[in-house]
Amino acid sequence: EHKALRSVVFPHVTPRAIKPLEEAIRGIAREFVDHMLGFGGECDFAQDVAFLYPLRVIMTVLGVPQEDEPFMLKLTQELFNNADPELNRRRAELSPEEQLKSLWETTMELENYFAAVTKRYRENPTGAINSLIANARIGDDYLNHRQLMGYYIIAATAGHDTTSNTTAGAMWALAERPQLLRQMQDNPEAINAFVEESIRWEVPVKHFMRSAVSDCEIGGQQIRAGDWLMLSYQSGNRDESVWADPFEFRMDREQNPQIAFGYGVHVCLGQHLARMEMRILWEELFKRLKSVEMSGAGERTISNFVCGPKHVPIRFAVN
Repeated sequence: EHKALRSVVFPHVTPRAIKPLEEAIRGIAREFVDHMLGFGGECDFAQDVAFLYPLRVIMTVLGVPQEDEPFMLKLTQELFNNADPELNRRRAELSPEEQLKSLWETTMELENYFAAVTKRYRENPTGAINSLIANARIGDDYLNHRQLMGYYIIAATAGHDTTSNTTAGAMWALAERPQLLRQMQDNPEAINAFVEESIRWEVPVKHFMRSAVSDCEIGGQQIRAGDWLMLSYQSGNRDESVWADPFEFRMDREQNPQIAFGYGVHVCLGQHLARMEMRILWEELFKRLKSVEMSGAGERTISNFVCGPKHVPIRFAVN
């Protein structure tokens, strides 16, 4: 079932398949760079750009109307950031039982929204990803309710929140390291190395749970089939046995086998789209940024799952 489910979207998110999206994504990137520059030299990059640009990109690809973007952002933050009182003040004040009930209510809001999406796209199919999901079949049957909602919710929430966190973290790193901006201005072809190091550096998904399929030994620890394991991507991307200076942001790494997108059969379906949209945004920003520095203290989301910077106050000058 897992392989069949992934095959619904996989052919449409390969590097070749998403290449035609580049022009539209560049237009969105330029729109948000103009939006940032309109603040006149100071902004909160996380709130004003990083949260909004990937949201617009993924909603466009999925076929979600722009007027629904605030709704999707709100529910995403409720889903992933339920422990942060700033992003989810109401739920942070609840008891654990009440928080679970509130999380269920958020999930139901998303399910109701996507039930209407399914109906609309089955009546009027398009090339949007949501339409592909709505009309996908395994054998002769449409995806069942659980399969549909799992697909929609993962695509519509993780599809932008992870990229937002990485983008915000990259700007934080850049604003604290003037030499990075000079490197990119002098060597614009290093953009892919910058993006890849940003992904390693920020690690937007901090951990995931997996169950062992067979007995094994890892690092001297006996693991039994069925044992639950917490995969700490954040720790993995700082592994001293893999990277020299893992706690330094370096673009000169000859190899960067970062694991932020996961690995194997569960590797992130949207990894190529995420890389593309980050590359395009930074290409447009580096053309216009003359200097950038932090104008205050950055702040991180309170969460141990999908999270990153929630405030990145910067002061910048343009060419």
